[in-house]
Amino acid sequence: MKKNMRNILITGFLLFAAACATVPITGRKQMNLFPENQMIATSLTQYDTFLSESKLSANKEQSAMVKSCGARIAKAVEQFMNEHGMSDRIANFAWEFNLVEDATPNAWCMPGGKVVFYTGILPYTQTEAGLAVVMGHEIAHAIARHGNERMSQQMGIQALGTGLSVLVNEKPAETQQIWMTAFGAVSNVGVMLPFSRSHETEADKMGLIFMAMAGYDPAVAVDFWKRMGESGGQKPPEFLSTHPADDTRVQNLRAFLPEAMKYYKK
Repeated sequence: MKKNMRNILITGFLLFAAACATVPITGRKQMNLFPENQMIATSLTQYDTFLSESKLSANKEQSAMVKSCGARIAKAVEQFMNEHGMSDRIANFAWEFNLVEDATPNAWCMPGGKVVFYTGILPYTQTEAGLAVVMGHEIAHAIARHGNERMSQQMGIQALGTGLSVLVNEKPAETQQIWMTAFGAVSNVGVMLPFSRSHETEADKMGLIFMAMAGYDPAVAVDFWKRMGESGGQKPPEFLSTHPADDTRVQNLRAFLPEAMKYYKK
């Protein structure tokens, strides 16, 4: 029994050690238990399922703006990755940008560069530069592999004994719920909240650099988040929210702006 327990602990330690990775730009260490090729393959299925159950926006102008902005920031991301010797991080990305009819002010990006914007966020973005704030932020989540990190925490114990593909086949409903939560497609309330706030702050910083490299003024991010903060409605205290409080977020953005401006190409 002791020998078996020791072997389990050793195996677990080796898996966790092998799963350690470093986030670009911030240099934070993270744990990703799932191979990225599995994450991307699963994202294709989940993304297609979501689109089949959703209504794409009929507004051609707005849809074109989402696609154009996404392509510009994707190009900037590819440039950044190439210049910093991290092109393998996006080697299997196949970028795709869609706008769906949904009044919820939301957007998200899955592994492999699969992005969805909801029409409900456009009144807050207002301009293409404002949209670039959200686009850079959501793409940053994918580049930082935050979804893998969240999935690893939520499914890590199960993952020690099986693979993601097995979990998808054996527990499709449960896995899909965890998956969509991990990528911000649904709300998440629980013990992961402080961890999610760190992801949001990290994505804010990375997103500023990506949008700046794409030719969008990163200072626009401050005004965008102010508008979001003034949108009304009862907000929970910061410690009960997956996102930093509005004032905290604006302060963090202002503090990071000088660094982001170094990448701004008008």
